[in-house]
Amino acid sequence: MKRIDLLKRRQARLKEEIMANLDLLIGTVGKSPSMAGHNLTTKVEGKTVSLYVRKDLSRKAKEMTRRYKKLRLLIQKLSKVNWEILKLDNE
Repeated sequence: MKRIDLLKRRQARLKEEIMANLDLLIGTVGKSPSMAGHNLTTKVEGKTVSLYVRKDLSRKAKEMTRRYKKLRLLIQKLSKVNWEILKLDNE
């Protein structure tokens, strides 16, 4: 199998994985010892804000923030694969 074919398969796999991880939140979920619930700390219009997260939603919110981190890595990998494909297309 040619290198370009392998790269295109990897590209398709990464795109599928990206699509599967779009249920996300940007930020960090944390809990202060003095607070009863959790907070989502994120940027809104360039300012850091903390949004209250109910205790029953904290597990799902943490999972959604993990998906965002995973998505960033997947996009970086996809960019590298796209670069390799671009170089091979021009040869």
